[in-house]
Amino acid sequence: MATTQTIKTCLWFENNADEAVRHYLSIFKGARLLSELRSGDAGPGPKGSLITAELELKGQPFVLLNGAREKFNETISLVVTCETQEEVDELWSKLTADGGAESQCGWLRDKFGVSWQIIPSALIRLLQHPEPAKAGRVMQAMMQMKKIDIARLEEAAR
Repeated sequence: MATTQTIKTCLWFENNADEAVRHYLSIFKGARLLSELRSGDAGPGPKGSLITAELELKGQPFVLLNGAREKFNETISLVVTCETQEEVDELWSKLTADGGAESQCGWLRDKFGVSWQIIPSALIRLLQHPEPAKAGRVMQAMMQMKKIDIARLEEAAR
């Protein structure tokens, strides 16, 4: 019998995965906690402490691992495609809250240091415009932004 191979992103947190689980579940509509593994008498860590949690965010599986001494950096980012400016604004606001940081061109770091790209589908559509001049103006506009503004991209395309 064949099994389905699933690739999951595993994020290693600096002993604050419990907080990260609650944070991400509160941000993404429809997010679900799929499973948790907690320490028993043999450890690791104090009995009952979170070892791993599996979440589903926007239909994608993630494993959050409690660890130590590791830091996230921008060599890996999580890309979230948004359909509306309201969705971009909401995710941007929630992910940069409490110590997160804005970056350029739709990138940000959340309070745990995880890098995210909050990208409206309109950006991809406009960058793939068949008229190179329009696509170029959209690229120039996007390069001046932190949070992507769909209206400004559409204006640049015109």
